[in-house]
Formats: sequence, C-alpha cells, structure tokens
Amino acid sequence: MSKVKYRFNTKSLTYEKVKVTFKDRFWRFTSYLAIGLVFATGTVLLAYKFIDSPKEKMLKREIEALQLQYNLLHKKMDQTELVLNDMQDRDDNIYRVIFEAEPIPNTIRQAGFGGSDRYSVFDNFDNAALLKSTTERLDKITKQLYIQSRSFDEVVKLAKNKELLISSIPAIMPINNKDLRRQPGGFGWRTHPIYKTPEFHPGMDFAAEQGTPIYATGDGVVQEADASLQGYGNHVVINHGFGYTTLYGHMSKMAVRVGKKIKRGELVGYVGSTGLSTAPHVHYEVMKNGEKVNPINFYFNDLTPAQYQIMLEMSTKSTQSFD
Repeated sequence: MSKVKYRFNTKSLTYEKVKVTFKDRFWRFTSYLAIGLVFATGTVLLAYKFIDSPKEKMLKREIEALQLQYNLLHKKMDQTELVLNDMQDRDDNIYRVIFEAEPIPNTIRQAGFGGSDRYSVFDNFDNAALLKSTTERLDKITKQLYIQSRSFDEVVKLAKNKELLISSIPAIMPINNKDLRRQPGGFGWRTHPIYKTPEFHPGMDFAAEQGTPIYATGDGVVQEADASLQGYGNHVVINHGFGYTTLYGHMSKMAVRVGKKIKRGELVGYVGSTGLSTAPHVHYEVMKNGEKVNPINFYFNDLTPAQYQIMLEMSTKSTQSFD
C-alpha cells in the first residue's frame, strides 16, 4: 500500500494531501533511471580503464612471458654470434690458409638483406621494434651460417684434394742447386743488365752452363711452350692448378709441348740465353692467382732451414739480374 503524502500550506496553515499524477511518477522514474545510467556508465568506463579483466590479466601475463623469452633469445643469439665469429675467424685465418684458399670477404659474410618493406609486417604490433630486431638478427645469423657451411664444404673438398695440392705447389728449385753453388738473382728491384736502369725483377735468375736441365717445380699441365713472350725467349709456362702457374725462360731448347701433363722434377727444357739475356741462365717466376710472388718462399722441399737462410741472403745481396 503506497504511503499518503501531505504538505503544509503556509497560507491556510493546514496540511493538504499531495496528489501524485502518473506524469509526475513517470518523469521521476525517468530522472532516476538517467542518473543511474550515467553513474553506471562512468563506473564501467573507470573499471575498464583502471581495472583489468581476468582475460586482460591473462593476456598481459602472456605478453610479459613472451617479452622475457625474446630477451632470452637475444642473449642466446649473442652467444651464437660469438661462436660463429670464432668459426669464421678460424676458417679465414687457419683452415683456408692451410689449403691456400682465399678468405671469404666480409662484404659477403656481413651482407644485409634488400628491401625496406622486409619487416613491415610487424609495423602494427605493439612490440614492433622488438619483433623486427629479433627477426633481422635471426635472418643475419641464418645467412652467415649458410655461408660458413658452404665454406666448410669447400675446405672439406680441399682437404680431400690435399695430396693433389701438395704435389701441385711449386716447391723445388727449377735446376739442381742443392749445394747452393749457383748464385741466384733475386726477386724485386734490380739494375737491368742491359739498360742499366732500376727495374722490377718479377722472378729469380739461376746462372748455369748452357744445356743444364730445367725441371718442373710442381705437377701440372704445360700451358705455353714457345718464344712469343717478349724478352723471355724460349719459355715454358706450367699451370699447376689451385691458382698456381710457373714460368721458365731463356731456354736453349724446350723439352715439352702445350697440353702435356707433367710431374714435379720432370724435364721441361735446357738452360740457354735466348731472348733478352746477357748470359746462360733460367729465369723462373711463380704466379699465384695471376699475381707474381717471390719464388724463394716455395723452396721448402729442396732446402733445410739453414740452407734457406743462405739462399735468402744470396738473393737479397744481388743487385743485378741476368735479364
């Protein structure tokens, strides 16, 4: 039963019964409802802003766990890069040196990936920077591992061909000179015997009697055997493989033809003085990948350490070549 309400009339000084209409009740109800809705909406908004739901709490825990895993992954990648760098260093400075192979340039090992949009797929994520850096580092490590794997494949192949490599390296002197009786003209700047001007001498000269046998210094295939090179007269060029070639100049007579397979110590010709020469001798050159190098570094099959030191002193003291 609804309560009866009264109000005091100040004019008549009496209490009068209050009559509440449907319209009054409706607006009162509507105002209460509006106030309640506004309060409820504000409460909900504040709750959503400052109070996490159970699902949000779970997702935040997952995100924190993922971030932790990413940080741990970066630490593991640091360790992997250290090991990989050590492998690359040993590969370039030990394994490839042993087998006379060129080191892999850093421009290839450290090459990046093309395309500025490669990692744009992560742009819309909250942790885009972390995702990008991790993916980029993994891509880089993966590429370096692939290059290193290919390099090891090459080293293994070189190791299997070690016997062939050892027999192919020009490792003896081109004439019989184990007693060191033949004075060598050294590699480097010398006075030209004819023009009397300083010129770079790209090989070594061994003075010997006319007709002294000249021998191949390593296994290979005869690449040239003619007198076409200016100044060298009758000469022979042998391709030993693995980037090595040798030249024997000023021969009186050649004993091989182009295309002949030859072994170390096998006869290739005889000492002479053909071409631009002042006396009978053999001009001997060693080329590695097309670059002329000092032949004295390759006589390890012929000389003891003491003999090598004597030969080194003799070659550096000579101030004039024979050609």
